[in-house]
Amino acid sequence: MAKYSFEFKKKVVTEYIHGQGGVQFLAKKYGIPNQAQIERWVAAYQNFGDNGLMRSRKKETYPFEFKLHVVELYLSSEVSYQELALQVGLNNPPLISRWVNDFRIAGADALKPKRKGRHPVMKRPKENCPPDHENINTESEYLKQLEEENLKLRIENAYLKELRRLRLEEEALLKKQRESSTASGESSN
Repeated sequence: MAKYSFEFKKKVVTEYIHGQGGVQFLAKKYGIPNQAQIERWVAAYQNFGDNGLMRSRKKETYPFEFKLHVVELYLSSEVSYQELALQVGLNNPPLISRWVNDFRIAGADALKPKRKGRHPVMKRPKENCPPDHENINTESEYLKQLEEENLKLRIENAYLKELRRLRLEEEALLKKQRESSTASGESSN
């Protein structure tokens, strides 16, 4: 998808508004492959003015309630993303599309704000102090740690069992080989 400058979009929209050509004519004149693009520019300009034609450089954040309201509006009505965006004052229809898709996949929780940045690194316990569970903030964190430890121990246990089984198989195979070699040695005498 080609990126067009603000000046170019403004020129095309101004010509359209002043009746100097229709969508099809302007698309052909300026080499815009998608005529609907010009219609979107015109609608954005009519609703937001010059700001509707500018590419936003800032990352806008929206509250959970607003996102949920917009998604419910889309799902309950038969309007396009473009029409709904203009209705609620957004100049980014693909954003509504992403919210709707996230909602369909993971429900309302997908619209809640997510933590930004890296996960905090777990601090090592001090060497002179035995590890105690008093410094863990909540019971859920403590429970999560216990579950992770339990999983690690189960994996270790399964590994050791498998190792023992393989060792026993190898010993049985060697024993059979020794018995067959001693039996063949006795039969030759």
